[in-house]
Amino acid sequence: MTTKTKGVLAIVGASGMWAVEPILAKLAYANSDALTTSAVRAVTVVPLALVYLFVTRSRLCVSRRQWPAIVYIALAATMFADLVYLYAISLQGYPVVNAVLIGHMQPVFIVLIAWFVFREERLSGYDVLGILIMIVSGLLVSTRSWDNLLKVHLGTLGDALVLIASIAWATTTIAARKYLRNLHAGVLSLYRYGIAAILLPLAVFLRQGLPPINRYQIFVGLVVGLGTILYYEGLTRLKAAQVSALELTTLFFAGILAFVTFQETVTILQGAGMILLAGGVYCLAHKEQLS
Repeated sequence: MTTKTKGVLAIVGASGMWAVEPILAKLAYANSDALTTSAVRAVTVVPLALVYLFVTRSRLCVSRRQWPAIVYIALAATMFADLVYLYAISLQGYPVVNAVLIGHMQPVFIVLIAWFVFREERLSGYDVLGILIMIVSGLLVSTRSWDNLLKVHLGTLGDALVLIASIAWATTTIAARKYLRNLHAGVLSLYRYGIAAILLPLAVFLRQGLPPINRYQIFVGLVVGLGTILYYEGLTRLKAAQVSALELTTLFFAGILAFVTFQETVTILQGAGMILLAGGVYCLAHKEQLS
């Protein structure tokens, strides 16, 4: 098996895990909530990250300059964005497909933040085109029907929350690229979830004592941990453009799983939005070839 094939299989596997996560989270909410699920999720990921570090024979070496970025990622990504995302999924009737697709709009915010805040990357015409395409894609998915679109019903509270989470995730991606390029992925994963594994259970305990834990919450942690490991393994074997394209298989998996588990259907407008999302990602990923 070639290195590229291993990378493709790893990213597709990670995409499958990202699609399974919201399904399991919804099942977990039968007798629990987003905060408790987030806490159990973080605690479950930690031992998986330790196993990954052991298998790859990596050390837990972190410099003083790297700690602020690590703490920021733990707080902004795991403590805030992940929790907001899981809370959005817990809202009554909120579609899994919406959550997954809007969550995949991160490239838009990564490009915009990198340009507006850090001024490190030039916005090409194809960057702008990709951003506009992905914005239209998000509108089509969130409105769900022509009637809603014409009435300017641009989405729900759940859509807004996932959008906020996507922006927060984008800032942590930029922080990782800018300050943690040489840090082993397993080390970053361990601290990202490890800090949350201390703070989130404490928040749950202060709020309601010792809550009941169900198996779906543990499964959420397992799929997130495995997905993170597979993603980073694939990232070392493929180009960024290939990874971005393969990640879109998450939408395919999420659509099937949501239909089978919750009988969720994808409208024609949402299907068009998914196709546009692929086009937007293509423009952003291949801008150097198109400019």
